[in-house]
Order: sequence, then C-alpha cells, then structure tokens
Amino acid sequence: MLDLQPRSSVPLVTQIVEGYRRLIESRALRPGTKVSSVRQFAAAHEVSVFTVVEAYDRLVAQGWLVSRPHQGFFVRQRLPQAQDGAAERPGSGFDGMWYMRKIFEHRDLRMKPGCGWLPGDWLFEDGMRRALRQLATEPIDITGYGHPKGYTELRRLLCTQLAEQEITVPPEQLLLTQGSSQALDLAARRLVRAGDAVLVDEPGYSNLMFMLRLQGARLIGVPRTPTGWDLAALQSLIQEHRPRVFFTQPRLQSPTGSIAPLAQLHRLLQLAEAHDITLVENDIYAELDPEPRASLASLDQLQRVVHIGSFSKTISPNLRVGWLAANPDLIEDLGQLKMVSGLTSSELNERLVYGALTDSRWRKHLKSLRERLAVAQQHVAQRLTDIGFELFAEPGCGLYLWARHPDISDSGELSNRAAAEGIMLGPGHLFMPELAPSPWLRFNVTFCSDEKLFAFLEAQRRGI
Repeated sequence: MLDLQPRSSVPLVTQIVEGYRRLIESRALRPGTKVSSVRQFAAAHEVSVFTVVEAYDRLVAQGWLVSRPHQGFFVRQRLPQAQDGAAERPGSGFDGMWYMRKIFEHRDLRMKPGCGWLPGDWLFEDGMRRALRQLATEPIDITGYGHPKGYTELRRLLCTQLAEQEITVPPEQLLLTQGSSQALDLAARRLVRAGDAVLVDEPGYSNLMFMLRLQGARLIGVPRTPTGWDLAALQSLIQEHRPRVFFTQPRLQSPTGSIAPLAQLHRLLQLAEAHDITLVENDIYAELDPEPRASLASLDQLQRVVHIGSFSKTISPNLRVGWLAANPDLIEDLGQLKMVSGLTSSELNERLVYGALTDSRWRKHLKSLRERLAVAQQHVAQRLTDIGFELFAEPGCGLYLWARHPDISDSGELSNRAAAEGIMLGPGHLFMPELAPSPWLRFNVTFCSDEKLFAFLEAQRRGI
C-alpha cells in the first residue's frame, strides 16, 4: 500500500504515479503483477475514484502499467531501451479513452465548458429540418450502398467551396468520411507504422493522439505558440527524430485557439519538402474563421498535404460527415482503406448535408454563427482575466480559449473536483503527447455563459 500524504503540496495523482514507479523500479512489483483495481485503490487509500483513474491513465501512458479488458491493470514488461528513463510508448495497451468516455465526454454534467462541440441551438437545425423534408420527397435508393468515395453531388459542391479557398481539387480527389475522426484514422493507418516518430502539436488534439498511440506511433510534440509553432524547436525535432508525418492544425487550433500566420505556413512547407514529411492538415474549424486565410493545402495544392474538414461544427455532429483531400495516388489508397474498414459512408447523411449547404439560409447561418462566437470569445476572455487567469492567445473567433491560473498547478485535480460539482472541464494533460500534468485548461466559449462556472473557479483559486 502506498503512503499518500493528503496535506502535501504534491498532487495526489502525482504521488500515486511516483509511488508505483518506485515500487516497479525496485522490483517490489514485478512484471505481470496485477495491481489494485481503481475502486479498490480508492477505497483503501480514501481518495477519489477520479484521482485514481487519472493516475492509472498516466501510468499506462508512460509504460509502467498495461490495461487488459475485463481483467484489470498489470505491471508492464518494460523494454530494455526504456530503462534509461525514457518512458516506453504505450502502443495497443493504452487505455486513456476510458477517461475520455467516463469524464471528459460525460454529457450528463450540467455545465460543459470543457467539451468540444457546439450547443444545439448554435447549429443549423432549421436548415437540417428543411433538408430532411426535401429528402423525403426525392426518389432515392435507400436499400443499397453509396458511392465508395461518397455522394457525388456533395463532393462536387465541396470542390466549388474549396476553390473559394484557392484549393484546386477535382471530385475524384475528395473522399467523404464518417466525420473528421475517420479521416484522421484513415490517414494514420495509411501513413504511420508502429514505431514511427510522428510529429503532433503540443498541446494538440486529444482524440488524434489517442488514435496515434493505438497505432503504435512515437509521438513527438511540436511546441505550440500563440502565433503558430516554435519553428526552431520544430527544425531541431525533425533533425533528431526524422519523422515521416506531421499531424497539425494551423487554424483555430484545439485546444489553444491559435492561428499560424502565412510566413509560418511557408516555412513549414519548406521543412516538409526538405525532409520528405507528409503534412496532415486538420482544418475542421475553417468555416468558423471570419477571415479568408491561406492554408497548407492552398499553398501546396495537395502535393504533400492531406487536407481534412468536417461539417460537425456548423451543421450537426450527429450526421458524422467529414472529408479529406489528397494527391491522386494517396486518395486511392485511402479510399480502399475506407472500404476495408467500413465499406461506404452513409449517402443519406451526405445528402442531408448537401441539402443544408444548398439551403438559401446557409450563408446567413454561417455569418450569424461567427458573430455569436466573436461575442462569446470577448465575454469569456474578459471573465477569465477578471478572476486572474492568463490567456494563451486571444483569437477573437472560433470555439476555444486556453487558459491557466498562477494559483492552480494541476488542472487534472481541479477537473476532478469540478466533475463532482456537475462541471466538465478540459484538463490540460489530455492535450499533451505524454499526458504530462498541466495547469492549463481548454474552455469552449459557447458553454461558458453560466456565472456559476466562474464562481466555482474563483472559489477553487481561493481554496474554498
């Protein structure tokens, strides 16, 4: 049994992680040994289940424990190269998604400032209902499969929209997917082999990093700055690790909300060309951006860029319609992977999206959505700074603000306490390649209108 010190300035999660590490390194716990279950440990040490979940997740991510479905947690057999202090990559044993399902995406919590979606009344509900009524009158085959690359008319419309963003692509180079998550998964399975060094934003998109860990990738974090990437660090990481792929989000990035300027996009493409790196550009927030901006895809014209988008943030996440564009050879490989893993995507859903996009009120909806986001950004930024939070960036548009308070050292511990109060926060460690403890929090400005949220944060800061 570990000797935990509740009054210590060291967070309980850190005490648990370090305690287990010492036991494993000293061989007091040998490889293959089953450790206490989450609930058993929580009861024996009189700590929160949430605290134990977070600690076990970190131990799995760092390669000290392995989770076996329906069996529990076991001490992992560590490879010899991991004994120099570098954490072994978790590979297929990673079980961080348990935390995501039970805590981070727990929709029953009454306040959800840490979530990654829009409230229902911010989406294009009226347009969807009109599209549903129109679809019901159309003579379509509802018994067969759709086109392997997705509904043709939607792909053609997407080509027109991408042309407005100066991305020239024919319908044959577009693949519709079940949300941007499937697009990212297909790209990962085609471009990444187990053991590959893969660059990701740090902090970055948490679901993507879980996906890459399960693929067996070695995640290399590229430090994010308020104005893009730390280019000096990026060049050094490329020279040291020789990565094959960089998964990144230049515009309105999750979780920081930051935007990479044109000069940085050019420099990134130069580095990618010099070192033969494929860039996977996740541009799912493009339609939330009120400013016309260049993208990696518009500068590169899909030579070494895979460009990914989605309709979840503007029409409806329930439809699960996303897409990716790539060079002709790569798009054929990705299309075959899509067929192998799930045959075709839903043509009915794709037709609904097409109906919404061709609705006469669509552009008015987008304009209104961007204006509402700008107001929410200003309000939440002001409220957070009022109670002493530091903002990483102030984009003035998009969904997110990334913030920390000098008096709060571990946002994971804070998020556990918030969950007990019915508040879902976005703790910073979920967005880190190594799941390292972090003081930062992601705030979705569309879910931060309740003053009870800021009262809770202020009370925690004061230690009430």
